[in-house]
Amino acid sequence: MQASFRSSQSHVFPALIIALVVVGITSIAVGQWQLGWLTSLQSLTPWHDNVEPHVLAIVQQVRLPRTLLCIFIGALLAVCGTLMQGLFRNPLADPGIIGVSGGASLGGALGLLLLSWGSIEASFVFSVPAFAFIGALLATLFVYRIGTTSMGSSVTIMLLAGIAISALSGAALGLINYVADNQTLRDIALWSMGSLTGATWGQIVLTGIAACLLTVFAYQRARHLNALLLGENEAAYLGIDVHHLKRLLIVVTAAGMGIAVSAAGLIGFVGLVIPHIGRLIAGPDHRTLVPLSAILGALLLTLADIVARVIVAPAELPVGIITALMGAPFFLWLLIQQRKAVVHE
Repeated sequence: MQASFRSSQSHVFPALIIALVVVGITSIAVGQWQLGWLTSLQSLTPWHDNVEPHVLAIVQQVRLPRTLLCIFIGALLAVCGTLMQGLFRNPLADPGIIGVSGGASLGGALGLLLLSWGSIEASFVFSVPAFAFIGALLATLFVYRIGTTSMGSSVTIMLLAGIAISALSGAALGLINYVADNQTLRDIALWSMGSLTGATWGQIVLTGIAACLLTVFAYQRARHLNALLLGENEAAYLGIDVHHLKRLLIVVTAAGMGIAVSAAGLIGFVGLVIPHIGRLIAGPDHRTLVPLSAILGALLLTLADIVARVIVAPAELPVGIITALMGAPFFLWLLIQQRKAVVHE
């Protein structure tokens, strides 16, 4: 039976990669103008002489960048969620639920406001991620300090800390919206709902590098994360510098969330749902869970973006609304399962 399980696992990654390629091409083909698979594929090759110029522009300048950004942001959010659940040793730990996304969004909105005022001279690609990173880092540190003890993490305190951060971030965002001009206000509003429109190659390069580095980092520390699941004392007995590992996880997760939020705004529940799906497929071993979460996150967010573009065509919904509609029921189901577990204990 174990051999059969391993055999089935060996087919998971190739199947998911093929699915991601298929969904990615579909993302390029569908939208306000239906292009078709063959036309989309031809537009991505050097042999696109027969493709009309406006179709070529749509594929290469609009849909391809957007699809790549979907893939990288999805992988970033999923791996951040996996690391955060490993850090807190709690399946309910999610950057959106515990307020980390709120802190990142506040920092990013502040960066947008300062850019509109001309108070900072750096380009959008580098300034907003820096502010979002600082916001995510402060929120993560606060939640970790409040919600974690030597006995583990308290779900109740962690969620309450997340509510407090979200409320504070919401109030500060309201103040920023009040003093912002019309264009900045519109940018912040769309960005806060999670939007992948207007993807730039600068954002793609930044998120692509971040997604690859974060996935490699998490995979290299998979054994440490596995040991941390046993408890901090047990991990220390195995020779792991737990305090250094926790500090590293906090900074790296905050950096990943800051980059993701700065590029696409608030996209919730990806970091909560994907690690659970990964565990159902391959178990809790982070050596498998980390790369699996990255692929699943990219796949889920690309699918959500396709739905966001076609469900109210020719208009489109913010992708954050779609992920919330999918993730909120899943979160409620997790809470019910946690309640049942407490009752049975």
